[in-house]
Amino acid sequence: MIFGKITDSERIEALHPALHRLFEFVKTHDLMQLPIGRNEIDGDRLFINIAENNLVRPEQQKLEVHRAYLDVHLPLDNAETIGWRALSTIDIDPEQPFDEASDYALYAAPATSYVEVHPGEYLIAYPEDAHAPLIGEGSLRKAVAKIKL
Repeated sequence: MIFGKITDSERIEALHPALHRLFEFVKTHDLMQLPIGRNEIDGDRLFINIAENNLVRPEQQKLEVHRAYLDVHLPLDNAETIGWRALSTIDIDPEQPFDEASDYALYAAPATSYVEVHPGEYLIAYPEDAHAPLIGEGSLRKAVAKIKL
């Protein structure tokens, strides 16, 4: 997992070829104006999902994992807390088995740490990062960029 400010993204952009393109897009576009749903930047290789969600208590949120994509979480109008746990430490079967088509599995194991992510910040979740987003109070408009590995 990587957490930081969007304005300071340059250092981590070398970690994947699409990170520079993503942060360039984020810095030059008003994500609040993007329509809800999938917004393509580079087809299946790089896109941004815009969603509006109600935030929930930590015990209500499951850990999710992905294999084919990096998740880059970008809260837009409110802070959100994201729980984290190393996938290698989860010793129970997934509550929702991994689905290749949706690149998604859910675990009922608890997170072991939490980070609060504010507008202007990002959190990158790698496949080994089981993460539980959308924790907090109120509602949230957010962007989740998906970068093909």
